[in-house]
This record gives sequence, structure tokens and C-alpha cells, in this order.
Amino acid sequence: MREPLSARQMSIFALTWVTYAGYYLCRKNFAIAIPIWLAHRSYRDIDLANCIFVYSLLYAVAQLVIGPLVDRFGSRLVVAGGLLLVVGSNVLMSFEQRPAVLVLLCCLNGMGQATGWAGLVRCMANCFPVRGRGVVMAWWSTNYALGGFVATVFATYCATTSGLLPLLGWRRAFLFPSAVLTLVTILFWTRIREQPEEDSSALTPGVESEPSSTVFSGILSLLAEPALWVISVSYFLLEMTRYGFLFWLPLYLTKALHYGPERAGYISSFFELIGFAGAIAAGYLSDRVFGSRRLPVGALMLAGFALVLYLEPWLARGGFLVTAIGISAMGMFCYGPDTLLCGAAAQDVGGHEHAGAATGIIDGLGHLGSIFSPYLVVYVSRSFGWNALFTIFAALCALAAAILCFQWNYKGSDVRSEYAHSVVCTREADVETL
Repeated sequence: MREPLSARQMSIFALTWVTYAGYYLCRKNFAIAIPIWLAHRSYRDIDLANCIFVYSLLYAVAQLVIGPLVDRFGSRLVVAGGLLLVVGSNVLMSFEQRPAVLVLLCCLNGMGQATGWAGLVRCMANCFPVRGRGVVMAWWSTNYALGGFVATVFATYCATTSGLLPLLGWRRAFLFPSAVLTLVTILFWTRIREQPEEDSSALTPGVESEPSSTVFSGILSLLAEPALWVISVSYFLLEMTRYGFLFWLPLYLTKALHYGPERAGYISSFFELIGFAGAIAAGYLSDRVFGSRRLPVGALMLAGFALVLYLEPWLARGGFLVTAIGISAMGMFCYGPDTLLCGAAAQDVGGHEHAGAATGIIDGLGHLGSIFSPYLVVYVSRSFGWNALFTIFAALCALAAAILCFQWNYKGSDVRSEYAHSVVCTREADVETL
């Protein structure tokens, strides 16, 4: 019989879920703006590829730094600062910007976005026990599947509907999401009460908080863990593929399938919407079927993702409905392994003390793959067509699935008692009840 969640566990779950979903308001809007900019402004596709490249680069590199900082200084300060950076950079994108300035703003947005995952995953790692973590993190990780869906629909509405402040035009895709994310930032700052020095001592009663001098040794121990590298390399290949859809799916639908920007924006949102189901299924399978082993589920779903990608050129011939079904299947098989590898599996590798660092390393190294994604999309679609691009993505996902098989039976190195987690979540200083 599983124990029900405490009020504080439910509180931190809800607050961190909303906060990370909010990041996507100022991430997916850029994808919606791409086809509009290419059609009505002087930007070239290579200019926007450069923007996505620097965004991905700064996001990946910053993750490697943010993880240890979160472990040391806590989530409240790091995450709130990142949210402000995201809001500021998006507001500035709403002005007429030269390509070089837009690249700089994408750098700042990438840095701000990097604070979210490691910081909020650490909150979850401290608050929920190892047993059942796959299910909890599966539900929690729907924040970026559903968050991406809502953000895509919201940005599409803002950019294409002229009923509200029509003079702003496409700028609404940046200004309105920024306004909503500002409210989320205020909510997070005023409701989170986390003090990392208390968290560390709470994990194991009687043990003093970890001094900053041990952070480096903790990272070295993580780097010696084979599972860290298996997960990171697989995640690298997956993120190269996922970011191909995150930013370029609306352009594929307009260029290759000849949909208008509005229809393309709404169809592309199915990728995240059905990704919600994939995330939930992956969590339950890892806990209930595979005994809290995350990597077998990741491998099987990546294999399914590869198959759907390979079949996409044929599915696209079936018209609007079949295209929507194909994109939905991609989302399901993509977000399942994605949530496992950078969520529950990262927590398993890092344990309680180093959950932030492990998440930052896996997410950072994995997102290095997204750096190459924009140039791969532009070069292959120009030179060989969109069908060839789907074949390449299918091969990358098949390779990612094969790599995970090397750690098929990995369950994690965290051997602390589940009681330690419950101690953290019942302390007054950790989270203020919503």
C-alpha cells in the first residue's frame, strides 16, 4: 500500500510543475515566429538557425554550471533569477532587432532557460522517495509536454489573431507570454521556501550540511559513473532529434506540406499534447513493470520513435488527419524516454545530495546535441529534402536506443532510506504550503 502524498509534497509538486511549464511560454514562441519572420521580414533561415544554435549552446553549457550551483545555493534564488532573464530577453525580442542583436538575446534566453530543470528537479528529488519515483516524475514531467502544448497554442493565437491589440502584430507572441511568465515568477518567488543548508542535513539525520569544498569531489564521483555517460550520450542523440521538432516542425508543415502558419502552429502542438501520454506511460512502465529500471523503457520507446520517424514521409501523404496522428505518435515516443532520462534516471544517478549536479550534467551534455540540430535541419532540408531529414533522425533514435541497452539493468546508486526524503518535505523551511 503506497502512502498518500503529504500536503507539502503536493504543494511543491504543483508549484514546481507550474513554474517549469511557464518556461515554455518563452521558448516555444520562437518556433511560431520563425515562419512569420521568413515570410514577412528580412531574416534568412540561416539567421534563425544561428539563433537556435546559440540558444542551445548557452542552454547546454549553462546546465553544467547551474546544477552544482543549485545544489549549493538552492533553487529559489537560481530559478527566480533565470526566470527574470528569460522574461527580459523575450520582451526585447518583440522590438525590431538586427540578426546580431537577436542572436545575443537568444543567448540570454538560453542561459535563463537553463536554470529551470536542474533547480526544480532538485526540489522534487529532495521531496519524494526512490520507490515510486518513476511514476511521480512521470506526472511531474508532463510540465514540459503540456507546457509546450499550451505555449504553442497560446503563441500561435497571439501571433495570428488580430482581435487583441492588432497593431502589435507578431510582437504579441513575445509580449503576452512574457507577461504570463512574470506572474509565474512572482508566484514562485513568494511561495517557495527552500534553504539548501537545511536540506542537506535533513537527508541524513545527524550529518552536517555539505561544504562547498566537497562539491567538486561530488562531481568527480558522478563523472566516474558509467550510467551517467550512457544516459548522457543517448540523451544527446534524442535531443538532437527533439529540438529538430521543437523549433522547426511548424516550418516543415508550411514548407513541405503547404499548411498555413495558423494550421501549422496548431498541428505542431499535438507533438507536446500526446507527449503527455508518453511521459505518463514511461513512468508507470519503469516502476510497475521494470522494477524502477528506467533505461529499458527508454530503449524500447526510442526504438518506437525511430520507426515512426522512418514512416513519416509515407504518413504525410495521408492528409491532415494522418499527419496529425503521425506527429502525435512522435510526441508520445519522444517525451517518454526524454522525461525518464533527464528526470528519474538523473535523480537515480545523482542521489539526494547531487541530484542537481547529475541533472545538470545529463541535461547539459544531452542538450549539446540540440546545438547541431538547426544546421542539420537547414542543410539536409535544403540539399536532400525533408524526407531525408526524417530518415536521419530515425537513425539517431535507433542508435540512442541501442546505447541504453548497455545499462539495461541499472537501478541507481541512491541507497538512502526513504525516511530521509520525508524529513525534508515536512520541514517548515523547505516549502510554504500553497
